[in-house]
Amino acid sequence: MQFVADFHLHSKYSRATSKEMDLENLAKWAKIKGITVLGTGDFTHQGWLKELKENLAPAETGLFKIKKEKDKNSDVRFLLTTEISCVYLKNGKIRKIHLIIFAPSFEIVDKINIKLKSFGNLNVDGRPTLGLDAKQLTKIILDISPDCLIVPAHMWTPHFSLFGSRSGFDSLNECFEEFSDYIFAGETGLSSSPEMNWRLSCLDKITLISCSDAHSPSKIGREANVFDTELNYYAILTAIKEKDRSKFLYTIEFFPEEGKYHYDGHRNCGVAFHPKETRKNDGICPICGKPLTIGVLNRVEQLADRPEKFVPENAIPFKSLVPLEEIIADVLGQEVGTVNVNKEYKKLIESFGNEFNVLLEVKREDLEKITSSEIAEGIMRVREGRVFIQPGYDGVYGKVKIFQEGERKNISQQGRLF
Repeated sequence: MQFVADFHLHSKYSRATSKEMDLENLAKWAKIKGITVLGTGDFTHQGWLKELKENLAPAETGLFKIKKEKDKNSDVRFLLTTEISCVYLKNGKIRKIHLIIFAPSFEIVDKINIKLKSFGNLNVDGRPTLGLDAKQLTKIILDISPDCLIVPAHMWTPHFSLFGSRSGFDSLNECFEEFSDYIFAGETGLSSSPEMNWRLSCLDKITLISCSDAHSPSKIGREANVFDTELNYYAILTAIKEKDRSKFLYTIEFFPEEGKYHYDGHRNCGVAFHPKETRKNDGICPICGKPLTIGVLNRVEQLADRPEKFVPENAIPFKSLVPLEEIIADVLGQEVGTVNVNKEYKKLIESFGNEFNVLLEVKREDLEKITSSEIAEGIMRVREGRVFIQPGYDGVYGKVKIFQEGERKNISQQGRLF
């Protein structure tokens, strides 16, 4: 069975998240996007865990569905996940690393929570901060159940990640030491692509996954994973661990330039630099004289031992997309969330089933029967990677443009002509 999965997101109990991050809205948006398996996020938070236990029923092994009497979208499956922030001192440096944990059952989740609550308050935030070495956390989780999966989250972001320029390490082994062999996957994050990660030979042994890290329902699936396996926890886990290209088909990615830490920069001064410019300025902001935040592209170049465009053997393929609402907004020259953008988005979803089908599968001629030739052209251009992006930096998202000035008018005229 082929399906899309997004494992990393947060509930309404996490900081800076929408109050709509509840099961009902998550299931609703999973249907809109075309996602079959969705991570629960935040299972360490007792308030959210209580809601999960009350509203989810067992489905296939290790997966859950919303109880039928509570939701029309009960065919969406949930997999128990959480994210932990590990903040600790190691080798004379403060480390701040986020790890995603997959668990196969509520019984295992309860055991994890009992153990972890001695290291910090699990209920302050949906993503708790614990004074635990990442290696220690890995040992604790695997001692409870070897069927859990530990995944370094958004591996390259500067402040809270495995390779972060501000608080990370230079290798998997430096971080996890003897437990490195039990790290089977890593999350690329919005600001890096698999292609960037392929430049590090040390990452060949792990599988690259991509997830949304969504803080609002409409953002789920902005990055995701496409599988062709049986629909159960262990089939998914095996496909990830074995990096099986026949079962893990591809990942769905942001264009990495759109991520908010792709370039180096200083948000307060509006300074965004390619790594070459950063080196020319010795890593210092030319406006205020403070150190720049070193972004993902620069950090990859620092650690890479391979040239650009290198493709390892057995690498999982990927497809880069722009969210459908952003394509429509660019065509209309309006903001995401405006009335006209929402109207076109809804029309396409109702006509073709879900967003991923529109972005990846529907033929141009079928699109043009429902929407404008400009929007159809925009979708085609995104499929082909023909986009213009002003790269993100220091917490500022990149800006995607599909059309240059004057192009929309020409395309509209061509559409009417034919």
